[in-house]
Order: sequence, then C-alpha cells, then structure tokens
Amino acid sequence: MNVRRMLGGVAALALAVTLAACTGGGDPLADEYREGSDKGYIAGSYDVVEIPAAERGEPVEFAGVTELGDPVSNEDSAGEVLVVNFWYAACGPCRVEAPLLEQVWQEYEGQDVSFLGVNTYDQPDTALAFAETYGVTYPSVIDINDKNVGLAFADATPIQATPTTLVLDREGRVAARIIGQLQSASILSTLVGDLLAESS
Repeated sequence: MNVRRMLGGVAALALAVTLAACTGGGDPLADEYREGSDKGYIAGSYDVVEIPAAERGEPVEFAGVTELGDPVSNEDSAGEVLVVNFWYAACGPCRVEAPLLEQVWQEYEGQDVSFLGVNTYDQPDTALAFAETYGVTYPSVIDINDKNVGLAFADATPIQATPTTLVLDREGRVAARIIGQLQSASILSTLVGDLLAESS
C-alpha cells in the first residue's frame, strides 16, 4: 500500500513538472509581461546565445507605436537584419549599453539593418529624453500600456532580463540573444555582420 502511495505521489509530481514546463515557467520577463506587472528591471547574468539557422523558430510578428507616435511593425524591416533592444530609462545597464547600441546602428546604417528599441516601462516623453541624453537615434516602441510587442517576442524566445538584445535574421526569426548589459559594441557588430553574410 505504501509503495502504491509513493508511486502515485511520484506520478503527480511528474505531471506537475510537465504542466509547469508547458505553461512557460522559468522565463521571468515573459511571466512579467503575461501578468501585467510593472516591476521593470529584472537582473540577469550576461549571456550571448547564437541560434543555428535550422533551429530558429517562426518569424516574430509584432506591431506597436513609437515614442513619436509613429506605427511600426515587423513589416517595416522585412528582408533586413533587425536588432531589438528591450530597455527602460531608469535601468542602469540600459544607460551603459545605449551608446554601444547606437555605435553599431551607425556602423550598419544603410546596409539592410534596422534597430528598434522596446521600452517596457516609460511614457513617450521619458523615452525621448533618454534618447536625447544618450544620443540614441533609432526609434523605440512604447510598450507599457498593452505590452503587445513584448509578448510577441516573449512567446518566441526566452527573455530573462532587462536589458535584452535580440538579433533577427532577414526572415524575421530570432537568430541571437544577448541577455543582460551588452559588454562591447564588437559583440553585437559581429552578430549583425555574421547574419548579413549568412543571408547574402
């Protein structure tokens, strides 16, 4: 009888673990988006993950509005390499990496490469002030209200920290993920350059 109870308990535990995995547990930023939490910064260890072409998921489809009130979607960067950076103004690591992102944007401007920020926490005036202070010239989606853009990406790839930078291939699939503060412009530049070469 005790053996049966023990086996039943093990089976129940296994089922619970399986269900937790199916509901996307273990992805803090995705969970935050789904819960509608406004906690903002989520600390994460720095990590760079490159995804082989054969293992990339479906293209990410998204639509939002920038800090200037302009509509933006995945269609605007169709056929280009797209760099997407999740950030907000009070995030210290976001401030540190902003000039590095801008440096790579300037390096590849006009070369079938687009950059888009996704501001997860601020209103447009705060995002614009940040861009002016740190010299950021590419647009950012203001995603605090409906979180549609963040959810589209969180459903496609693990996003475990703010900041996170994603690099999408020309097909709109996530090909690389930088978790945490970008450590150098050369890291992102290499990822972008490799995807341009891959797609040429």
